[in-house]
Amino acid sequence: MSGSKMFAEIREQPEVLERILDEGWDEILSATRVLRQGNLRSVMIAGRGTSDNAALYAKYLFEVLLGVPTALASPSSFTLYESKMNLDSVLVMGISQSGESQDVIETIRRSGELGANTLTLTNDEDSAMAKVAQHHFFLRAGREESVAATKTYTAELMMLYLLVSALKGEESPEDEVQQVPGLSRQVLEVEWEGTERYRYAEYMVVTSRGYNLATAEEGALKLMETTYIVAQAFSAADLRHGPIAMIGHDFPVLVIAPLGRSQPGMRELVENLRDRGAELVVISDERTMLDKASARFHMPVSLPEELSPILYATPIQLLAENLARLKGHNPDSPRGLSKVTETW
Repeated sequence: MSGSKMFAEIREQPEVLERILDEGWDEILSATRVLRQGNLRSVMIAGRGTSDNAALYAKYLFEVLLGVPTALASPSSFTLYESKMNLDSVLVMGISQSGESQDVIETIRRSGELGANTLTLTNDEDSAMAKVAQHHFFLRAGREESVAATKTYTAELMMLYLLVSALKGEESPEDEVQQVPGLSRQVLEVEWEGTERYRYAEYMVVTSRGYNLATAEEGALKLMETTYIVAQAFSAADLRHGPIAMIGHDFPVLVIAPLGRSQPGMRELVENLRDRGAELVVISDERTMLDKASARFHMPVSLPEELSPILYATPIQLLAENLARLKGHNPDSPRGLSKVTETW
């Protein structure tokens, strides 16, 4: 049993998700009633680090569930190059744990001046970012002391899913999303198998597809932050278009393969990687893929694919925390990092 703050905060996630469902829905519904009165032409989302990975998840939600083209913002377009793009009928969102990322704040401020509707998600109601937008959603995750974001990440995912649900016209959270906190508790009762062999790993590829491409990106980030492994995330489709050539015998690959439309392709990729002699680390609910892995996390539950990233974030976080300790590192205080990173 770990004594790290990161581990403790991972285990707080079911309560955070419950709090969002109990307390956050009304503020989401209020904001979306205003947003639905206009013509939502497109969405642009700004974030850094973990929050940028949450933005990638939101991109899939907006495009698949709402049919609204969505882009990940380049804050430098506003801060370094002072772009004056036409943002009429565009929703521009800023996501930040602290709410103090200066380039994201400037992106929201300038977007409002350029005609956008603006909305922010932060874990601090009094943050600068909370005050610069037309609408603000409070993550309700409680103080997060570990530098590596865990509970604030899944809080962001939950808020983003509820936002899209409300924009679709839902008047209350669907049954599936209300099950998430309880299912999260079940996931926390599962332990990784076989991770000890990766205590000496120096590099790793992380791969998934669709909604869980965000999970792959977040997994790579967590591994780099806490274990100092050189980790690179790829869409399973992109991995096949060239980068797979670097994967040979004993090359470690972390595969995220939930139930859904992406799973058949992930199953085929696992077979290909196994034929290449790769060292497979698999997170899935499907036994045939897990049986091919050297290390595995058997997901005990399944959800619709669009909700699965909220649950699949947990084994990613547990793996990073566990490997950090196996390597002799403190997962709470990665070298050279602080909780708030300021860029402009």
